[in-house]
Amino acid sequence: MVASRITEHKDTHLIKLPNMKLLKTAVIYGANSSGKSNLIKAIAFMRGFVQSSSKEGQIGEEIGGIDSFKLNTVNAEKPSLFEIVFVHQEKQYRYGFEADRKEVKSEWLYVANLGGKEKELFYRENGKITVTKDFQEGEGLEKRTRSNALFLSVVANLNGEQATGILYWFKNLRVLDGLTDFTIGYTMKKIQDASSKKELMILINRLDLGIEDLIVEDEPIPNEMYEIIKRLSSPANTDQLPTHHSVSTLHKKYDGNNQFVGLEKFRMAVNESEGTKKVISLLGPIIDTLNHGRILVVDELDAKLHPLLTRFIIRLFHSNEFNKKNAQLIFNSHDTNLLSKEFFRRDQLWFTEKDEYGATDLYALSDYNVRKDASYEKDYLHGKYGSIPYIGSFDFSDKEGKIK
Repeated sequence: MVASRITEHKDTHLIKLPNMKLLKTAVIYGANSSGKSNLIKAIAFMRGFVQSSSKEGQIGEEIGGIDSFKLNTVNAEKPSLFEIVFVHQEKQYRYGFEADRKEVKSEWLYVANLGGKEKELFYRENGKITVTKDFQEGEGLEKRTRSNALFLSVVANLNGEQATGILYWFKNLRVLDGLTDFTIGYTMKKIQDASSKKELMILINRLDLGIEDLIVEDEPIPNEMYEIIKRLSSPANTDQLPTHHSVSTLHKKYDGNNQFVGLEKFRMAVNESEGTKKVISLLGPIIDTLNHGRILVVDELDAKLHPLLTRFIIRLFHSNEFNKKNAQLIFNSHDTNLLSKEFFRRDQLWFTEKDEYGATDLYALSDYNVRKDASYEKDYLHGKYGSIPYIGSFDFSDKEGKIK
């Protein structure tokens, strides 16, 4: 997300900090099974492990979520390495660790003024944790850190000021699976808050979804869930089974003369399209990200969405009016219509491609010597930048219609 020296969209697409310029958005392209989703899964794992490792698990328990690279015999016994560089409270941090399923092998934290020289805060290797004078909040906690837990997480859990701030940064890094994890629950909270709902409805009206209002209601749990709970509950409790929250949309209803007669309620989970359900579910996290200057990472953002809806979301993040807190959006996509200088700078366009041994390479369009007036989409689909599926041709010319 560090901007290059190119001058495209410099007034709208950049976050300008002292001695540093960052990008508001980035999109990743690549063939299916090229590694796009694995990159996002790695970010999600790192976020979750940093937040929970000091609280979850005991000595000897495996670290869930770490998987070795299966296509090389040498890597089967090697730990996985995670490192992230980020800005928090006008400081630049570099934090990382190496771990396998059994234990954390190494861990490190460095800090610097923006654009300045790094200084070490702590380093962990071979079971030994070295804390510098600039990280005094960690002193004395070295022996309280389990081999399968992160030292940073332990210090934060015991109210270390810097460590708590870093965990707060990770909390503001939100990762969504665009196909399955766009949870409606988060948007429900926005609907139930008057000021947040107003913002939500402004965007929904702009999207022309035909929705006049959103409401959250309690409704009985589904019959199949009722039967499961009834079997698991004692007889005394089955008459007081809980209801659950659900979202309904309100649409205008007309009579035979096309005169407005009132509003019709649709149960969103049942009556709305998959695309409408997704965009409404996404709007809650999007509004929250924009309002608080957070980071939103979405796998398959454009799945089930009309291309114009995807463009609308991107423009929200590029807008100086809607994105006043320097929020960032990172997502992957197959929508090549977005491969245009109209929407992105060259350093915002990224690609994943597997080599002949199954390993993924990640690179930006700005790494190429590409003219800014080039047709990015056309050149990409022709394979000029790699990162596309190479599909063999089929010959159906024989009389029996067999594939040769």
